Amino acid sequence: MKEDYIKLIFGLKLKQIRTDNKLSLFGLSKLSGLSKSYLNEIENGKKYPKPDKIAILSEKLDVPYDQMVSLKLDKNLAPIGDLLQSKILKEIPLELFGIKENTLIDIVANAPAKVNAFISTIIEIAQHYSFSRESFFLASLRSFQEANNNYFDDLEQSVLKFVKAYQLDLRQTVSSKDLEEILIEEYGYSIIENELSKYEALGNLRSVFVPKTHTLLLANGIDEAQRTFIYAKELAYNFLEIKDRLYTFPWIKFESFDQVLNNFYASYFAGALVIPKDELTLQLETVFEKETFDKALFLQILKAFNTSPESFYQRLTNILPKAFNIKNLFFLRITHKADSEKFYLNKELHLSHQHSPRANETNEHYCRRWVSLKVLKDISISKNSHEFDIQISNYPSHDTKYLVLSSATKDPFRNNQYRSISIGLLINKQLERKLKFLGDKTIKKQEVGVTCERCAIKDCEVRQTSAIYLEKKAKNKKIEIIVEELNAKF
Repeated sequence: MKEDYIKLIFGLKLKQIRTDNKLSLFGLSKLSGLSKSYLNEIENGKKYPKPDKIAILSEKLDVPYDQMVSLKLDKNLAPIGDLLQSKILKEIPLELFGIKENTLIDIVANAPAKVNAFISTIIEIAQHYSFSRESFFLASLRSFQEANNNYFDDLEQSVLKFVKAYQLDLRQTVSSKDLEEILIEEYGYSIIENELSKYEALGNLRSVFVPKTHTLLLANGIDEAQRTFIYAKELAYNFLEIKDRLYTFPWIKFESFDQVLNNFYASYFAGALVIPKDELTLQLETVFEKETFDKALFLQILKAFNTSPESFYQRLTNILPKAFNIKNLFFLRITHKADSEKFYLNKELHLSHQHSPRANETNEHYCRRWVSLKVLKDISISKNSHEFDIQISNYPSHDTKYLVLSSATKDPFRNNQYRSISIGLLINKQLERKLKFLGDKTIKKQEVGVTCERCAIKDCEVRQTSAIYLEKKAKNKKIEIIVEELNAKF
């Protein structure tokens, strides 16, 4: 068994026996003749005592030697033992957040009962919300993005090195033909189309990479923007020398957090290659400096790059915090089936603050006043290839306002399925300084909630259900007041 685990288990047991005997470290030192510092290192899992020292502790604490060295823990510490023996500490990407595994072990050793209670609570919450291993990894990735304002200069620099190495001109639109040539000539790829369409069960799978033969299989339905992005991701894996990777787009499953992280790195590289930072920054400045919002100009910028609206909005979450110091923002992807009242928030990112809306209200009704939902309704009726709208959303219950830009497109792989991509910018003094068009009277202002179940807006014409959580809260408050009155009366 792992040496560190054995040390920690012995330390946990010694600490528990000592505290059960109402002994301080100083007291145990006096009793056993072993130094206080030595005992402290044992209890913290840093040292494992030699047999003669264990014999002394066994005798002085009146605990059988075999019980002292046994790896079996009592019921209070058993969950901690299970945790330490499991792979979970290895799967948690501690290093991303500057935490060492030894630091976590120290925390466990210093307060095992409290840590056990905390872990049990987290597990119970996770089970309640069906929080899977995949969900945990993706939540860890989002936290990593948020901690870095979703901007990674090393990847930006890698793109510039790639561009120089292969003599690409970022002043021109990057095409799939440009990237396909590099994949074939430089990395020995074979690219095959029409194969995936033979398998109906593959659904919306757009590409499969076969590493043994460097064969890239592409779906029939992909457009030029999707093809370019797939090629750019493949180039990222090769240029960045990433070995532990995913082989399908979109991904089906992953084996480790490293695969999730590397998939993000490749996607970031692809976005930065297809939508160059400097070029996008210059074009956004022209929109931001206008006194009114120029919708035509914004859409012209979106279409200027060989990319999907989703990749474009994702790229905004990289550029706005870095180039414009706009860090209070959220990104959402919502899917919807035509003639349905169901909306699913299946991708999100929140920078600087935990903004509303979020995806944890999975069984509730998202606010129908959101522009994100409006464009989905619009495109399902119009059948256009792209619907765009802008709105200032006021959340009275949160005392916050957001400028929300939203695009909706059809899902090319699913009949009557649509998705909206939105970016919301918190309206504050910083945003007002950066965006001159914020005072534009033609931008629709709308009071919104998060879900109908938690919304206090009266007479809402699109409410799907009553505000049951607020009603319950009001009822409990009324009961509380009556109880206080009864206490005062009697």
